[in-house]
Amino acid sequence: MKILKFLGLGLLSLLAMLLIGGWLLPSTFSVSRSVQIAASPDKIYPLVAAPKEWRQWSVWNRRDPAMVIEYSGPATGAGAVWAWKSVSEGDGKMSFTAAEPPKRVAYDLYFPDFGTTSSGEFRFEPQANGATQVTWLMNGDMGKNPLFHWMALFADGMVGKDFESGLANLKSVAEKAP
Repeated sequence: MKILKFLGLGLLSLLAMLLIGGWLLPSTFSVSRSVQIAASPDKIYPLVAAPKEWRQWSVWNRRDPAMVIEYSGPATGAGAVWAWKSVSEGDGKMSFTAAEPPKRVAYDLYFPDFGTTSSGEFRFEPQANGATQVTWLMNGDMGKNPLFHWMALFADGMVGKDFESGLANLKSVAEKAP
């Protein structure tokens, strides 16, 4: 019986620490990764500005080829939208909010499973050597749930790896394009 009391108190203490700690953590997060691609911004921009092109390089599409995707709005640029349902990658919706060919694409991202939104963008900066510095940024807010604040704390490590893989895939696709 003492063991059960000890385990119960330990579990309650852990839960209290998680909740209190979560309230003390910020709810916001930022993720940023960059890669240099041996291609002009004109070659790279269309691969990002058109949602249907993400299938070629997005790590999430590659991890779940059975992902169900619906497209709406224009095929490319501001107003283009894609929504997905995936058992392994979760459900989400990305809406392109701004497009400045071939300099920048901005988006809003919504995950209904968490009720959270984030915004982000891709920047394409030409380099002196003819290459392009591509930077992928995302900022978000996990809301008021203190347990989600723990996710915000680790977002850079978790999402950053996917950004790195996605940018590596984008580099491979863009550098092979004619």
